[in-house]
Amino acid sequence: MKKKFTVADFKIWKEQGRKINMLNCYDYTWACLLDESDIPLTLVGDSLGMGVLGYSGTSAVTMEDMLHHIPAVVKGCPHTFVVGDMPFGSYNVSCEQAVINATRLVKEGGCECVKLEGGVEMADKIEAIVRAGIPVMGHLGLTPQTAAALGGWKVQGKSLEAARKLVADIRAVEAAGACATLVECVPNKVAEAMIKAVDIPVIGLGAGPLCHGYGIAVQDMFCMSRNIHTKFCKVYADLGSQVINGYNQFYKECSDGTYPGPENCYNDTFDVDIEELLK
Repeated sequence: MKKKFTVADFKIWKEQGRKINMLNCYDYTWACLLDESDIPLTLVGDSLGMGVLGYSGTSAVTMEDMLHHIPAVVKGCPHTFVVGDMPFGSYNVSCEQAVINATRLVKEGGCECVKLEGGVEMADKIEAIVRAGIPVMGHLGLTPQTAAALGGWKVQGKSLEAARKLVADIRAVEAAGACATLVECVPNKVAEAMIKAVDIPVIGLGAGPLCHGYGIAVQDMFCMSRNIHTKFCKVYADLGSQVINGYNQFYKECSDGTYPGPENCYNDTFDVDIEELLK
């Protein structure tokens, strides 16, 4: 059984050169399997809005959605460090709102760390949550909750001005007390500059090969999300096609009488007269 990752391990693993790899996970079944793997961290991301709930984006995800899914994952992977996403609208208004909702994710959800999007503009929220005793992971680059304001789901930091803003953002996130940050969809050189600008670990999602760890969603790596295709997500097995084939085989066997077979039935151990039962 793997040793449980802790907040202190972010710094220790970075100093040791160990990759802090993380997978998004949204339910108990997948969490149980993940807990048996070597993966030290899991993120219950608001991407569950698209991958699980069928929303068109992440901004519609609510605190109730997160508080439904986070406990299921926590129960399924007791030996894995669980990060819970703060949904859009749960921290943007004020520091007080941010602390209240971060506390709910920890107390009611059971996660050990919360994640929120934004840099300089959200540094005061990060600092307030950290002061309240809750570890925070940042999220920079492509921030899905505010993708519309960024011009859509696009690579960020493609101009000198935008790249400098990202460097300023990651410095602000570190200064606010975050234990680590995700960096999503930025050019390799920009990611390298962001990594060099701070001492906290950087976990990349489409941020090049120099990050201190990498993350993708289990649905994406196993081709379960049929309508979601992201360049940085490598497919490790096409389980989606296998599931569809299984569905079709079940339909065929039920239709032609192959299923259920004798091995799938509870055969009586005593002789019973059907006509007697019908009287």
